[in-house]
Amino acid sequence: MATAKKKTIRTIPQERTPMREQDPKERARNFKEVTLGYALEDTLREAERCLLCADAPCVRGCPVGIDIPGFIKKISDKHYHGAYDIITDTNLLPAVCGRVCPQESQCEGVCTVGESLEPVAIGRLERWVGDMAISEGWANVPYIERNGFKVGIVGSGPAGMACAADMAKAGCAVTVYEAFHEPGGVLKYGIPDFRLPNAVIDVEIEKLTRLGIKFECNTLVGRLFTIEQMITEMGFHAVFIGTGAGYPSFMGIRGESLNGVLSANELLTRCNLMRARDFPDFDTPLQRGRRVAVIGAGNTAMDAMRVSLRLDAEHVYCVYRRTQAEAPARAEEIHHAGEEGVEFHWLTSPVEILADDENRVRGMRCIRMQLGEPDASGRRRPVPVPGSDFEIETDMVVFAIGTNANPILGQTSKLKLDKRGYIETDETLATSIAGVFAGGDIVTGAATVIEAMGAGRRAARGMKAWLGLRDTAVVYAADRAAEARRFGIDRDEHNYARVRVA
Repeated sequence: MATAKKKTIRTIPQERTPMREQDPKERARNFKEVTLGYALEDTLREAERCLLCADAPCVRGCPVGIDIPGFIKKISDKHYHGAYDIITDTNLLPAVCGRVCPQESQCEGVCTVGESLEPVAIGRLERWVGDMAISEGWANVPYIERNGFKVGIVGSGPAGMACAADMAKAGCAVTVYEAFHEPGGVLKYGIPDFRLPNAVIDVEIEKLTRLGIKFECNTLVGRLFTIEQMITEMGFHAVFIGTGAGYPSFMGIRGESLNGVLSANELLTRCNLMRARDFPDFDTPLQRGRRVAVIGAGNTAMDAMRVSLRLDAEHVYCVYRRTQAEAPARAEEIHHAGEEGVEFHWLTSPVEILADDENRVRGMRCIRMQLGEPDASGRRRPVPVPGSDFEIETDMVVFAIGTNANPILGQTSKLKLDKRGYIETDETLATSIAGVFAGGDIVTGAATVIEAMGAGRRAARGMKAWLGLRDTAVVYAADRAAEARRFGIDRDEHNYARVRVA
């Protein structure tokens, strides 16, 4: 049997395979998905661009450690279910992550091919596999032997779902509590359909129910019951908190209380989850601006601007105090926003929101900025240019300058918080309350979907150790040294006996 030739930079397709998109003029007026995904021939061509590196930097760049060369090799071999098996061994949401994760700064950012050419489109390939799994009805549901432990998950976002899946597979009875009326967390309320269709999220959540996971919606933990009650009166043996950080930030400038000022979180939640975009078919009210100014230049800001265009705004402005080079949004999102008609005001900072006679927004006074020395984030600090004030005509101002930890859990429990109000944890993501773990944005501040999932899985490992459950992924690690055994038993198999006092 002939051995396949080793691929090199010179022998692979030189250009990254483009992906089809809706025409910008058409998509700016609808909520259908902008990017249309790869066809089969596109997928096979892009898979051929992977060098299948033995020491794959892309795997190290992935927060959950997907075997990227492994799943791409399966695609090239036309074993598509095998590719899905490899991805879902570590990532239960491939159709989601393939769409919204910033691959350019993670796996693709360290791709070996990217040193000479454009990197392999790993995210697009992952999305293709995830979409095929949805269309074919694939789901990997292992045999689960129940162990009698009850686990509570607070929040059904990516961190909560990842933790819930791992604990369910370990044999625990898992209940997920969600404050909103539908599960999905930030995936549902924060990301518009044109980037991540709700139908995709619903299918992935349905797969979790096949593991025996129960979702309890309309349940605000900290108000209906506390974390302490969960591990005492309600009988949970362990609890994971993955509530995210959805408490919006404002600047504290004059005029923020005017009618027509809101946070991007409110705009997106009303539009995405509560379907205000379909008013009056859905009875969620939402003010629609004619000239909308969005403050900020992250992914949430881009979503708010592009939603505003689809809500028939005549002009949408991006107001950001640095340049495009410092903008935290994905380059693809900035590009799409520009194509759709967003007007960018770089090096611009709001000073005051101006009111009309009825206390409604009529405009915004801004000042020009210039970049000075780098600040703590490593980006050059914006400095006001004296005498450069000017006004922007607007009737709606949306703040998208970051979020903070929601204070409810901190106010209603004895969880130790850091100085910013986020939950403090140790290296296993255990909190100050025994048996309670936390991960994702509520611990680190705003991060990516895949990073939150990685935190959820890491917390699950800590919870399994706390419960005394055998974790074969740890016990049988490939690099385990012989010295790690005592009396023939791996040190991670040494444990304590749980004793319940009557």
